[in-house]
Amino acid sequence: MNKLLTVIVDDHPIVIEGLKTLLKNEDNLEIVAGFSTGKQLLSYLSGNPVDLVLLDVTLPDIGGMELCQMVKKEFSDTTILILSNHTERSIIMQTIQNGASGYLLKNSSLEELRQCITEAVKGNICYSMEVVEIISRPTKNQLRGTPQLTRREKQILSLLAQGKTSQNIAQELFLSPLTVDTHRRNLIQKFEVKNVAEMIAAAHQQQLL
Repeated sequence: MNKLLTVIVDDHPIVIEGLKTLLKNEDNLEIVAGFSTGKQLLSYLSGNPVDLVLLDVTLPDIGGMELCQMVKKEFSDTTILILSNHTERSIIMQTIQNGASGYLLKNSSLEELRQCITEAVKGNICYSMEVVEIISRPTKNQLRGTPQLTRREKQILSLLAQGKTSQNIAQELFLSPLTVDTHRRNLIQKFEVKNVAEMIAAAHQQQLL
């Protein structure tokens, strides 16, 4: 069985050494290099075949998310697994969108890492247990549910989304500017946001616009 030529990229040399030690007895892997910057990885890839990259999100020069995209664009056959301490859902989703085949936290067990490597090489996407939990938690907006709006509030929301001022809206709906402002304040409160821009973004997200 051909061993997977594997490169580890992390800004902490101690992590690279630790992973090398941890994985040196794996039958299906051969660790060929370890780098602490994205540039080193890219220049290595341009001259050497690599099957698997274990990549950290935080690097001193190019962020792991961006690096992921660059590697997949040029070396589409190389599988990338993220090994990171970042637990933000948005970062996890973005790396996968950028071409990573999986995301593990650095406190994952060797067993989880093995499993993810096997899955990723098959072309599947794999997460460590803790990452699965993070992803399956509902986002704040989903949790809150969609605010219940009156017909008038929906009208005003839609006009605000078109960039109209309270003055314009008041004229268009034959209301006083004061009434429009009250509705606007109520809307901001219902969406639990700080301003109109955030409210419009939330309304789009909840498909109210």
